[in-house]
Amino acid sequence: MISEEKKKVLELFSEGRRHYKLMKFSDAQAFFVKALEIDPQDGPSKEYLERCRQYIQNPPPEDWDGVRVMETK
Repeated sequence: MISEEKKKVLELFSEGRRHYKLMKFSDAQAFFVKALEIDPQDGPSKEYLERCRQYIQNPPPEDWDGVRVMETK
């Protein structure tokens, strides 16, 4: 059984991913931050928050398909 707290984290993460895929990185970032306020150890939210921060600084091309290419090993 999933706790109510974890359900909320999953909802916030899901909404953040939706905005992320639409290239609305500032909006997405806000959802990942809220998820991490509930569960600071949530790995997926941490990862996507960092991606949002990077894409806000260096946006992907307009034809971006959502795939992230690793730059370093």
